[in-house]
Amino acid sequence: MRTLILIAVAFISLQAVAQERRKGHPKEGNKERMEMLKDATPDEIATLKSKQLTLALDLTDKQQSQVKEILLKEATAMKEKMKEREKMKEQDDAKKPSKEERLQMRNERLDAQIAMKKQMKSILNEDQYKRWEKMQGRRMKEGRGERKTRLRKQH
Repeated sequence: MRTLILIAVAFISLQAVAQERRKGHPKEGNKERMEMLKDATPDEIATLKSKQLTLALDLTDKQQSQVKEILLKEATAMKEKMKEREKMKEQDDAKKPSKEERLQMRNERLDAQIAMKKQMKSILNEDQYKRWEKMQGRRMKEGRGERKTRLRKQH
């Protein structure tokens, strides 16, 4: 009987530790990063991202400045889209976009990704480009995982 109680206490304590780890999950850091980027200017965002890529891909100064220009355009467009979404949310008749609007937004996003990929390919050498693509693939997978967990929480 005594060993049964001891085993039950061990399982309960393990469960508590496991739940604490989930709270400090790396995805939580992404939310903080997104909040920080929400308040940052497009230039600040582009500078941070270009420095991160410089460290990850060992970019030259010329490559870094070219990448920063691309990222600045991307960050500016992102900020504009965020403002549009905020305006839509503030409106009284805030509704979800129609199927056609979602399709159009998806097409625009994919066109932007294709253009970004072409520009990066022209700037980076083969090895850097392969590493950048690998980084992008990981980022996309993480985003999908985050969406799946968000959907699970809703249901």
